[in-house]
Amino acid sequence: MAGNVIIEAAPEALDAQALLQRLDTEGCGSIVSFVGITRDNDDGEAVIALVFDAWQEELTATLRRLAESAIAEFGVHGVAMAHRTGQVLAGENIVAIHVASPHRREGFAACSWLIDELKASAPLWKKEVKASGETWKSGLG
Repeated sequence: MAGNVIIEAAPEALDAQALLQRLDTEGCGSIVSFVGITRDNDDGEAVIALVFDAWQEELTATLRRLAESAIAEFGVHGVAMAHRTGQVLAGENIVAIHVASPHRREGFAACSWLIDELKASAPLWKKEVKASGETWKSGLG
């Protein structure tokens, strides 16, 4: 397989910069990154945390398939992706995606595709914790 793939399911903390430093960028002129964080409010109410429940056995396999598909489809050099599981407090990193590519256009396209596909297909379920109570959000991701 061309390129390189780094995948993490992060139950404790997600260090987006450390993940990026592990990505091979040789021959690349672009790194496109997306880091999603827990919002501190939703509809005007403070959010305490999000809790991500995952089908652990399938999570890393799904993320790896997505990364390999992005490399094949968009011609990028490599992908590093990590997603938190468990409780993620407001302001903390939830997900990080880094795409290394020779040029920016395919890097941006791959990164955008990856976050959309991750939210649609990764075996993750999200519960929002507010002062008023807890609510499971519909759908995956």
